[in-house]
Amino acid sequence: MSLASTPMLPILPAAMLQLITLCSIGVAATSYPDFQLLNVKQTLIGTKMFKPLKTSEFHQLPNVSESDHPGKWELKLVHRDKLSSNVTSTFHDHGRRFHERMKRDVKRVASLLRRLPSGGSHDGDAAYEVNDFGSGVVSGMAQGSGEYFVRIGVGSPPRSQYMVIDSGSDIVWVQCQHCNQCYRQSDPVFNPADSASFAGVSCGSSVCERIENSGCNAGRSCRYEVSYGDGSYTKGTLALETLTFGGTVVKNVAIGCGHINRGMFIGAAGLLGLGGGSMSLVGQLGGQTGGAFSYCLVSRGTDASGSLVFGRGAMPVGASWVPLLRNPRAPSFYYVGLSGLGVGGIRLAISEEIFRLNDLGYGGVVMDTGTAVTRFPTLAYNALRDAFILQTSNLPRASGVSIFDTCYNLSGFVSVRVPTVSFYFLGGPTLTLPARNFLIPIDEMAFCFAFASSGSELSIIGNIQQEGIQISFDGANGFVGFGPNVC
Repeated sequence: MSLASTPMLPILPAAMLQLITLCSIGVAATSYPDFQLLNVKQTLIGTKMFKPLKTSEFHQLPNVSESDHPGKWELKLVHRDKLSSNVTSTFHDHGRRFHERMKRDVKRVASLLRRLPSGGSHDGDAAYEVNDFGSGVVSGMAQGSGEYFVRIGVGSPPRSQYMVIDSGSDIVWVQCQHCNQCYRQSDPVFNPADSASFAGVSCGSSVCERIENSGCNAGRSCRYEVSYGDGSYTKGTLALETLTFGGTVVKNVAIGCGHINRGMFIGAAGLLGLGGGSMSLVGQLGGQTGGAFSYCLVSRGTDASGSLVFGRGAMPVGASWVPLLRNPRAPSFYYVGLSGLGVGGIRLAISEEIFRLNDLGYGGVVMDTGTAVTRFPTLAYNALRDAFILQTSNLPRASGVSIFDTCYNLSGFVSVRVPTVSFYFLGGPTLTLPARNFLIPIDEMAFCFAFASSGSELSIIGNIQQEGIQISFDGANGFVGFGPNVC
């Protein structure tokens, strides 16, 4: 069965597609005092006692469970550190994973900058040289550094596969038999011959034309190829396939069937692109979901699971909504209208122009699940860092670590009082971060201020700052929501 030349959208059942995992009850976007307590001891214990899953335990994770609300389905979203071959986690393991994560992060940011217009200035910083980091790296597709995973079914009957979620990518793809070159994954590699719903896409179809750098195999089947910032890539053919999310079946999703792939997502089968372009899962669902989805990224070092939800029902009541901006020159990315930063309840004297997305597509602030550490242009980062240092002069300093130049020796402390860090958005809302989202443990002694310079005009709000906060995208109405729940 081949695809006709007219465009096809994935087919949803009558009920709106929704993937939900319950989070702990709380409020994420409410006001915090000018100072708050960081529980140092609890944070260190949580990091040390965190036990990743062995590969043999991957399949023991439940895919979904039914929520208290009829028609809503739960899907676990877990951090990549949970999917580790280690039985236990020590501070040595934590330090190794940290350095690997920072290496992936450097490559991720470099990859994003290469995909954006090049007219902005770049003030390269020696701190971003990969050679500055001393440990080996687990190769990842740096465009989606593989931080968060979901489990979905691919094909008919569905074969369960772990997929990396990436809000900055527009392609859904899995490794496919027969593999000319594939990396190791935890589940059996998907075999199209075993799926009754697999249908190749012809190279003359409108769907094939929507793929950047598409081509033809033997003049018939649509060929795709995606390269990533760390030298990883996926190459193969485009197809229409059925994806299963819990009890919800979605037909006619255009996916890449990768026969030549390089890279590793710690056993994941491929990537679930959630970007703003037409070929991402969000884009393909189109009017059926109104571009609406919500996620909660699980906090580091916990056994909790996060959530991923699609559809209008994902839009929470009580969230703080800020403008969602679009850059025609980078349609994959979700830009938000940030206007300023604050420390200790005091708004910093930073011009709004630093965060503005201009008419040429330069600058702006991107929300990204694949970047770990939030980056700001150097002038904004320096102002943020200096204000934080000024208000933490009573805390003992430690040497900088990897990309972080502001660290503290908190050994012997049970808890410390630190100033709040706030994001001021266009239209009025203010997001004040929990202390664990900006002061993170590197080892048993050092906690570092988890921000850095982007070395460019671009700002990126990374997943460390997003963790534990319910974040919703309302594409139809052009807003991003924060809260009201935490997870």
